[in-house]
Amino acid sequence: MSSIGQIVKVGIADMNIVRSPDAIRTSGLGSCVGVIIYDERAVIAGMVHVMLPDSGLAKTNHMNKAKYADTGIKELITLLKAEGAQSFRLKAKIAGGAQMFQFNSQNSSFKIGPRNIEAVKQALNEHNIPVLAEDVGGNSGRTIEFDPHTCQLHIRTVNKGNHTI
Repeated sequence: MSSIGQIVKVGIADMNIVRSPDAIRTSGLGSCVGVIIYDERAVIAGMVHVMLPDSGLAKTNHMNKAKYADTGIKELITLLKAEGAQSFRLKAKIAGGAQMFQFNSQNSSFKIGPRNIEAVKQALNEHNIPVLAEDVGGNSGRTIEFDPHTCQLHIRTVNKGNHTI
């Protein structure tokens, strides 16, 4: 890792942006997906901790946009552009989306992790943002940290160690 300033923490159903030398981290990625969108040239990155695939699941008018893949990614792009990122330079890395519990049912509504992965990829595709690397699926939780200076995503997976994408 390069010399990092402070580490900005992103909670569950939360988002934030950082500029180098700061880094950004989230933990508790089980079925949730951590989405990092960054502009390498502007040395800026944002992260959203997506909990659910679709804002159509919201039961209230006071919706937390960061909670859902569709609204969270759109809002993160807006924040990044307001800070100087250029749409045509945005790239993404994603991690998470584990199937934390085994269900006997074939009902896909229980498979939140895989549905979150699919929704995140669809939303990024709709905004023409390529996914350059991913560490998704499985059945283990993850903690991730992104350094906008190196554009490296460091991943710590429960019982599986550390790696970088």
